[in-house]
Amino acid sequence: MSAIHASQLSFFAAHAPFDRMEPAHLLWMVERMSLAYYARGEMILSPEQGNAERFLVIKQGKVLGEQSVAKASDADAWLELVEGECFPLGALLAHRPVASVYRAGSDTFCFELPATDFNILLGMSAPFRDFCTRRIANLLEHSKQLIQAQYTQSSAEQQSLTSPLSAIIRRAPVTCPPDTSVRRALELMHETKVGSMVAVDGQMRPLGILTLPDVLERIVLPQIALDQPVITVMTRKLTTLPPQALAHEAALVMAKHGFRHVLVVENEQLVGLVSEKDLFALQRVGLRQIGSAIRHAQTVEELRQSAADIRSMAHNMMAQGVAAEQLTQFISAFNDLLTVRIIELEFTANNLGKTGDGLCWLALGSEGRFEQTLSTDQDNALIFTVPEGMTADRMREQLLPAARCINDTLALCGFPLCRGNVMASNPQWCLSLEEWKHRFLDWIINSAPEALLHAAIFFDFRSLYGAHALAEELRLWLSRIANGNSLFLRQMAENALRNRPPLGVMRDFVLGKENMLDLKLNGITPFVDAARIFSLATGVTHTSTIQRLRQSAVALHIPETEVDGWIDAFLFIQMLRLRHHYETSVQARQPLNNLIDPAMLNELDRRILKEAFRQARKVQTRLALNYQL
Repeated sequence: MSAIHASQLSFFAAHAPFDRMEPAHLLWMVERMSLAYYARGEMILSPEQGNAERFLVIKQGKVLGEQSVAKASDADAWLELVEGECFPLGALLAHRPVASVYRAGSDTFCFELPATDFNILLGMSAPFRDFCTRRIANLLEHSKQLIQAQYTQSSAEQQSLTSPLSAIIRRAPVTCPPDTSVRRALELMHETKVGSMVAVDGQMRPLGILTLPDVLERIVLPQIALDQPVITVMTRKLTTLPPQALAHEAALVMAKHGFRHVLVVENEQLVGLVSEKDLFALQRVGLRQIGSAIRHAQTVEELRQSAADIRSMAHNMMAQGVAAEQLTQFISAFNDLLTVRIIELEFTANNLGKTGDGLCWLALGSEGRFEQTLSTDQDNALIFTVPEGMTADRMREQLLPAARCINDTLALCGFPLCRGNVMASNPQWCLSLEEWKHRFLDWIINSAPEALLHAAIFFDFRSLYGAHALAEELRLWLSRIANGNSLFLRQMAENALRNRPPLGVMRDFVLGKENMLDLKLNGITPFVDAARIFSLATGVTHTSTIQRLRQSAVALHIPETEVDGWIDAFLFIQMLRLRHHYETSVQARQPLNNLIDPAMLNELDRRILKEAFRQARKVQTRLALNYQL
């Protein structure tokens, strides 16, 4: 092999899809390639040249491509390709001219392969063919494997005996003063559902511990008086470990002394308690256990623990390679269970009935679309029927206090109150079925900016609890009304197109404040907005973005391959958000947000994110063409 070929093979081995091709096929391609130079501003390909005749891979420099986006600004009308990227795949596969003008953005060198050899290579190399026909899906597979390896390692660290005790403590220790009666200590253990009670002094220094096995041996069998101080029957010789001690150290202490619990003490103060069960569970919380814990929860503390378990489950699923679509559905499903349990407890406490007869709690926004990540505030509403002899105002007056308590409890469980007050405790969003129809109709007819904003939130509603038929009736009514109002849909499309994907001319991305990208606003929202409009136009009643795209595409005659590209891009951005939320909240212990610095991404993820934004541009192009914008 010549030195030139060796150098070229080394270059291709650093870029997808060439890094997965068999060496013989890669060498075959390199031997048939030539190297071309293009000066800055020089045209490389254009539609006027006829059918594409060569496959190009950028070796050095950058290529700018002008896109056919209707009424787009100059900045929006360009994409940028850099080292390792190839083009024009669509034109070569379809045996047609390119749809864009490609120019050198700087002095640029490209490897070029004739179209005839490109077609032969498609038949020879399965990885190359798969990449060319499913480019973004193929890149996603690369990224997914890297993510899985990363999270499998971190998950294994989290769930092994090398974990620090601070990572295993699941709740604050249940304590009492040493002079508490034995009877009261046992009552507290029963009420809080714990297997141990620790006596502490005024500075939270542990003095003694009583466990369930001690109850039989030291209280029941000797039949001692229950009014005496609990410290008299406690184990006073305590073994403690610091929070930095590792789980295996606690396991050794338990094995050596036959203990079931180890006290975790820092600066002489009790900070936690680790049980034998905790050590061997090590946060491997199963789906069934989480669901069961939520359904049987009786206190806010139990619900908060379940919310933490849901976040832990999400991390473990990422380690197992669960895809973004399934992962967000799991998160939404368990958050649904949590919300329903909170509603049940509150309605029972307020004598509103456990079944929710005549009323329905609605999930809105990302929860309404089954697309919740780890960073989500509350978006919810109430719909009800008005009993005979009552008014809507009177019914609302009865429901609002309970709705307010539900919103507050959800906030305690990690779902912040909506800053825009889009919650069931707001009288504006606690309405009868007829009031909701009137409100929706007003938005559709008037189409004011505020109405379009509300439509983007409320039209994604989904029944969560109570009389589901109310939500179903409202959904079918909305589908009929919106489907027949082309002006409203056009205005929604016009509003959606104001949020352009942040692709730049002189650099990969157009960055916002502090050089950040908002993955929700800039990445997810273009797909969500387009899917909502497509579904309203075609009568699709599903609320999921992916299902809306898939189902409406048939009625709109959009090719399946085109929709697959949109969905793959949408799911990649969702997975990037999930990773960012975990790294921000769990690893860095910072407030959750959707802002990322693309410079911190690895080369592969930056490349996929660029492609995902191009797909967002394509879905907006389709939206613009449908409504002639």
